[in-house]
Amino acid sequence: MVASQSPPVRPRILAARLERTGDLSGALAAYEAALLETPDDAGLLTSVARLAEQIQAPEVAAGLWAKVCVLRPGDPEPVNGRARALAELGRFEEAIAVLRIALQDDPNEPRLWTRLGVTLVQDGQTEQALTFFDEAIRLDERSAVATYNRGGAYFDLGRLDAAHADFALARKLARKPADAAMIDMAAALLALAQGDLAAGWDAYEARLSRDLPSAPVFDAPGRRWTPDAPLAGKRLLVVAEQGLGDEVMFANLLPDVLEALGPDGQLTLSVEPRIVELIRRSFARVAVTAHTTEMRNGRRRRATPQVDPRSVDYWAPLASLPRRFRRSLADFPANGGYLRPDPARVAHWRSWLGAGAPAVGITWRSGDLRGDRRRNYPSPDQWVSVLKTPGVRFVNLQYGDCAEDLRTFADLSGAEILAPPGLDIREDIDDLAALAAALDLVVSVGNATGALAGACGCPLVLIAGPSAWPRLGSDDYPWYPQARVLSAPTFREWEPVMQAAQSMVADLAARRSS
Repeated sequence: MVASQSPPVRPRILAARLERTGDLSGALAAYEAALLETPDDAGLLTSVARLAEQIQAPEVAAGLWAKVCVLRPGDPEPVNGRARALAELGRFEEAIAVLRIALQDDPNEPRLWTRLGVTLVQDGQTEQALTFFDEAIRLDERSAVATYNRGGAYFDLGRLDAAHADFALARKLARKPADAAMIDMAAALLALAQGDLAAGWDAYEARLSRDLPSAPVFDAPGRRWTPDAPLAGKRLLVVAEQGLGDEVMFANLLPDVLEALGPDGQLTLSVEPRIVELIRRSFARVAVTAHTTEMRNGRRRRATPQVDPRSVDYWAPLASLPRRFRRSLADFPANGGYLRPDPARVAHWRSWLGAGAPAVGITWRSGDLRGDRRRNYPSPDQWVSVLKTPGVRFVNLQYGDCAEDLRTFADLSGAEILAPPGLDIREDIDDLAALAAALDLVVSVGNATGALAGACGCPLVLIAGPSAWPRLGSDDYPWYPQARVLSAPTFREWEPVMQAAQSMVADLAARRSS
């Protein structure tokens, strides 16, 4: 007898199954196979468009949503999705046009007004966005999403009391756990931006809520640390989280943790592999390992495979430590420079620079410019006044593919931007720290390189957007007390900031020549 075989699983069923287990790339391939069978299935196209957004493929998502718009005229969901994907690509004018056309046909749809407001905020037109959030709330006064987004706009504009009121109201209106967690996170950042550090750091635990899709899951041994747990003589594992710049910034707490553990305690720290050597050199008493991260069941899971579970009493996420050690601004050290670059490499870079005009490192954006992230940085053409400063040598500290930006700098300013030979700026963080320490000044936006220069105690001009929460309600960056902070009044008003930066660079040149 021939054994009977189970019928093959239909691609659509397989795709949904794979998506539920977190195999997003496999799910996408299965969905694409299903589309070959029914290419005009609006429901299937919607599922694929949503998945494309999850795997950060906005170009694909925009095309798929456009097809659904044709198949489902008058349905606000695909219009919303298409505008969202276009904004993620930085095509704000196109996204706004799509929404305005849809609103002409359906002016009573609050979701479209909300999306239009969000798109304007992403494009830096925050004041204008308030009108559209107001209209969305007029049409649906119980919309948690519209109320939350209006609060976010107020936050950007520095109207923090209004932001607080909207976040509180949105939290009461929220019905979806994911919406509630998102609002809780925004409220935590607002408290920190207002300088209420005690309440803010406690509320910052919302970043770890399982209801927040972006929240990581930690695979760590030992008991979870709480701020009231005694640390003297204990063995504490701290797991770094978030991005490289955040890991560097929160390392500001390590001296306090070591003091609390005392001579008989042990601190083990798991960090991004690229900064292991830098942290080891900076904190001889810390056992430093590299953490690992993988996607499993749709979640980022951070593990510490090099840590012996028998060597741990407590474990804590790095950004939870401020709950005990940074309850007020007075808890921050008065002196900066808690990371120690390799002295031999600092000498190497000083030899490469040689004598002569002061050397100023520049870095002007993040490596991720999707969605609203690009509004946080002045455009390359707005750096021209800085780059035209006479008597200065500029050194490139920008990671990622920046060849086009460098051409723009050369065309508009005529300045030569020196490229550090043999240095992979993105990967070799230890040597990047040494180069930053060899420079006379670093002028940086709020990215990982700026955090590194600040943590190493380098002379730093930090260019920030409005209401940046890491300032913690102060005029400075408490994490890097030596930094001179220049904050834009709005996301579209970078000119006064860049003029101030130019003046600081010019002052450096004048001091050196005198």
